[in-house]
Amino acid sequence: MFSVARQSALRHARTRLQRTQPVTLPHYSAVARLLSTLAVLEQRDGKLNVASLAAVTAGQKLGGSITAFVAGSGVKAVADEVAKVKGLEKIIYVENGAYDKGLPENYAPLLVENIKKGGYTHILTGHSAFGKNLFPRVAALLDSQQISDIIGIESEDTFVRPIYAGNAILTVQSSDDTKFITVRGTAFPAPETEGGSAAVEEGVDPKVESTTEWLSEDLAKSDRPDLGSADKVVSGGRGLKSKEEFDRLMPPLADALGAAIGASRAAVDSGFADNSLQVGQTGKNVAPQLYLCAGISGAIQHLAGMKDSKVIAAINKDPDAPIFQVADVGLVGDLFEKVPELTEKLKAQ
Repeated sequence: MFSVARQSALRHARTRLQRTQPVTLPHYSAVARLLSTLAVLEQRDGKLNVASLAAVTAGQKLGGSITAFVAGSGVKAVADEVAKVKGLEKIIYVENGAYDKGLPENYAPLLVENIKKGGYTHILTGHSAFGKNLFPRVAALLDSQQISDIIGIESEDTFVRPIYAGNAILTVQSSDDTKFITVRGTAFPAPETEGGSAAVEEGVDPKVESTTEWLSEDLAKSDRPDLGSADKVVSGGRGLKSKEEFDRLMPPLADALGAAIGASRAAVDSGFADNSLQVGQTGKNVAPQLYLCAGISGAIQHLAGMKDSKVIAAINKDPDAPIFQVADVGLVGDLFEKVPELTEKLKAQ
């Protein structure tokens, strides 16, 4: 646990290191005309993961032509949908159920073949489980070094990314001919999904046999908004003391607000919540309009995943908890009393 004084010092250091606005390349420059970006998009069960369109936005900041890529079963319909995204020149799709789960053992050779055919200078994807699993292998196969989790673009070879859980900002320059980059979705909002008219083209499928077999998955299903893209998020921490209390207090509050549910790593490690709900440095990065947390002290690793939220509200019985140093609204009190009271008032409205 970091002290409040150290939290404050780190926050001031971050302020000094943070750049104001990334400088984008002029689209009319000679360099921009030579750039070509491949944005690798995610899909599941024939439905586009809209958050992955952040790679297209980052490509627009680079300049030059932008091509999107998607693979799996039923992706022709996804490709036709993506073709309407503004700023895209072309969408390449590969129809093959072998790529549905994004296994890097067979997806990486597929991507390598299509990158070689297109001769792209920049390969972008979201900094998600899909991108973090796939891109290191693809970059290695093409003898390039990956640049991870960028939040800004200064030029065609210079990028900005957070380090030390977001408490310092690093500017990285790459001399690789082909640059592999994962993009933080909260830093690059999705582009307009209507008004575009990109060409739709079938890609190359090397049909490489995979030594890895997908057996099964056990996903937590919910009718609530997706955590990664929700406008409102309520998160619970170790202060909830048990899974029973987490399940008793957090879902009704989320339903009253129309919010997604998140959790701190401490809550996940203690078995209070599913791993897919973890917010923080080793979980998901979120930037909702409202982030309401209860029983979360504000460890630096958790702050790294939610500090870009527009409004942060916190409930904690400890008035000196670090979370209050970043919160816009704070309520000091027993969460077992305050959360049900807040839920009832929200329902009454």
